[in-house]
Amino acid sequence: MATKGGESREGVQLTNLDASLFDGADATKRDLVDYLDGVSDRILPALRDRPLSVVRVHRGQEAFMQKNVPKYTPDWVPTARFWAETSKRHVTYALCNDRRTLLWFANQRAVEYHPALATADRPDRITHLVLDLDPPDVGMFPIVVRAARAVRAALSDAGLEGAVKTSGAKGLHVFVPIGDEAPEDVAAATRAIAVRVERLDPDVATTAFVKDDRGGKVFVDSTRVGGATVVAVYSPRVRPGVPVSYPLGWDDLDDVAPADFTVHTALGHLGKQDPWEERMPRRQALPADLVEEGRTIPVARVQAMHEGKRRARERRG
Repeated sequence: MATKGGESREGVQLTNLDASLFDGADATKRDLVDYLDGVSDRILPALRDRPLSVVRVHRGQEAFMQKNVPKYTPDWVPTARFWAETSKRHVTYALCNDRRTLLWFANQRAVEYHPALATADRPDRITHLVLDLDPPDVGMFPIVVRAARAVRAALSDAGLEGAVKTSGAKGLHVFVPIGDEAPEDVAAATRAIAVRVERLDPDVATTAFVKDDRGGKVFVDSTRVGGATVVAVYSPRVRPGVPVSYPLGWDDLDDVAPADFTVHTALGHLGKQDPWEERMPRRQALPADLVEEGRTIPVARVQAMHEGKRRARERRG
């Protein structure tokens, strides 16, 4: 419905729809709103009941991550309040559970949607084991695909299955739905899979947390655990052309590139389907031997911190 200064959907007043989304986007705010509205029935299951962080872009300003809901948030937007250990404060997160809330976020120029890996009612249990495959540079998608195949092999060897999607940037995400596992067990299993991938294809994959130590290889990031977030499937990204995080079939990886899926093209590829839901395996229990192996592997960030301190001591010496 058209209204003065814009239009209204689900009772949400939409404004400045013809404004450019950000420099290099080649897209308007209307393109963002129309895309998110068109994919709402498929992105909402990935967001529902999960504390949500978003990346917003005000006109003429740098993108910024928003965790705390702003004071002007409508009272019909559900929220959840949690203690943030890193910042030593309580954070009130939005829960994006319906089309109305998604449209409100889109009107706020929220481009990226980063839900927690746990739901608000069970913050002590994450729902997916996640491996983030990050190449050293853009234009290196073929080696990311090769690393993803090693991830799939390592998962299969452990009796697990996962689904794969583009990150919307330059890499891939592999999601493994899991049962009611303790967070420390999930973290351990994720580290073990990452190390197994590195062993399977050491010419392509690395678990080195420090960029300078990766030697041009794909970083198999095992740190998306606990309170971490991962960009949601179907979420746009603040990148030139506004690509979106898009689900892929394992057999399709050689035939696509991340830039194939944008706010302009993704709905056309999808049609009426939801390939993420269709390809997602059932919840799986983590093998005990995988968890035990992971417990012997240092946490990547902690290991990198200690290594950084050691190198600093050497330089001073």
